[in-house]
This record gives sequence, C-alpha cells and structure tokens, in this order.
Amino acid sequence: MNTPRRQFLKTASLSLGSLGLISAGGAAAEPKAKAPAPKKADGVPGPSFAKKSKMKLGTVTYNLAMDWDVPTIIKNCTEAKFEGVELRTGHQHNVEVALSKAERAEVKKQFADSPVALWSMGSAFDYHTIDQAKLKKDIADTKAYIVLAQDVGATGVKVRPNGLPKEVPVEKTLEQIGRSLRELGEFAANHGQQIRLEVHGSGTSLLLNIKTILDHANHPQVGACWNSNQTDLQGAGFDANFNLIRHKIFTVHMRDLFLEEYPFRKMLNGLVESGFTGFCFAEIPQSADPIRVMKYYRSLWLAYQGLL
Repeated sequence: MNTPRRQFLKTASLSLGSLGLISAGGAAAEPKAKAPAPKKADGVPGPSFAKKSKMKLGTVTYNLAMDWDVPTIIKNCTEAKFEGVELRTGHQHNVEVALSKAERAEVKKQFADSPVALWSMGSAFDYHTIDQAKLKKDIADTKAYIVLAQDVGATGVKVRPNGLPKEVPVEKTLEQIGRSLRELGEFAANHGQQIRLEVHGSGTSLLLNIKTILDHANHPQVGACWNSNQTDLQGAGFDANFNLIRHKIFTVHMRDLFLEEYPFRKMLNGLVESGFTGFCFAEIPQSADPIRVMKYYRSLWLAYQGLL
C-alpha cells in the first residue's frame, strides 16, 4: 500500500513540475507578464526613461535667489542638493564686469571650493534692435561678459532675443540676431565659453524662429537655452517643436514643475534621450522658506525622471 501511494505522489509531482505549475518552494508559480514596450510620439520617447539620466539640477538667481550673495547661494544650494547656478546680472550677488581681477578670482575660488558649480552667467543682452549703433554696443558688452564668465570660472553666457521690430521683415531680424551670435560664438570659443540663446521674446520665442536664428549663427559654441514656454506647444505641437533644436540645447530653464499645462516629464525624457548632460535650472519665484521649496523642487524633478 505504501509503495504504490508514494509512486503516485512522485508521478503527480513530476507532472505538475513539468507544466511549470509549482515553484521550488511548492507553491503555484504565477506566470510572468511581459512588460509593455514604451510608446513614442513623433520621435519623442514616452515616460519610461530607457536611458539613464545624467542631467544636473541648479537654479538661476532670477527670482528665487536674487537677494542672495555668493556665500548664501553656495550655502543654500549645497543644503538643497542643487549642483549649480546661473548668476543673473543686476542681482545682489554682484558678479558683474566692474569686478577687479582679484575680486573675480575670489568668486571663482568660492565656487571651486564648494560642491556648487558656477555654470552660467545670465545676461539680458539681445540683438534684434534696428539701431545699429546699439547693436554694436550690445555685442561689445556681451564680449565683456564673456571675459567675466571665463574669469569667474563659468562655462557660458545666456543671451536672448526679445522681439521682432515691426519696421523690419522677420527674416531680416532673425538673420541679424544669428549673425551677431556667430560673432559672439567666435569670440566665446577663444575664451572657453558657450553662448546660450534663451528661447525668449514675443515672436522670437517660437521654436521655428529660434531654429532659424541658430541656423544663421551656425557655430558650435552657439546653442539654445530651452525656456519651458507655453509657446512650445503651439503650431505642430511640443514634440515637433522640441525636435527642431533638441541637439542644440545647451541649458534649460524650468518654471514651477507643478504646472500641469506644461509637459515637463516629456521634456525631461526628451532631453535624456538626446544625450543631454547639462544643467536644468529652476527659474521660480522667491519664497519665505527657500530651502524647503528647493528640496521639494528637486524631489519632483527626480520623480519625473523615474529616479525616486
């Protein structure tokens, strides 16, 4: 009696095992579902983040840090785990072209001795003016800012277009801005700097116009500062607009990440897929509790990339 019973159990166990219905521990094994492939739309990957993000997070000093001096910028960014900063001209940190060589060296040393990178200088120079004397002066002033950026240890200067004069055909203005940027790109190359054109201004913030400007500039040291504007969604839509300049994006400005009207997750995914390894800078309002806001901002930035 015992022998036939043991033989039956052995045979049944082998049969079930061959069908994959029991696990090593004796419990029924669940069939493994195949993960769905990430979807893509118009060349911009979906939210799965197939590649590992190597982007870095920083802040512009407009507006959150506009009243902070350099030691405070370094202290607050370090505490909030922000890795870099773009210093906007005219703010309390006072990193301006009037600084002496010794003062510039001190600014460079403060950042070099900290975990925070002085990555970019944020100027407000633009080149759309019909006044050619003013255009010449703006270009000369930008060159002075490029030298400042080199002296304080930055890697580039943010500039911008700021509109389209009604008296001039649009194409002529876009060409003028582009030619100005090419001259600046040549100068910047000799100082180890980049020129970062902010996607900015009425009419000039349209990505087709930004692409045209960059095409006229046609210089490896001239690229875009993506600005996370609502106009990025106009025309053919976000995907098509992003793809126009995706490989010319040098830095990124981001508004409050809780704004649901903007596809921040898609933007970040597109940057990662493009191989972008630069800085995404928070450009957000002042706060009475800035460190807490910065920590929340960083957490959401990481979560959008699937890193939390």
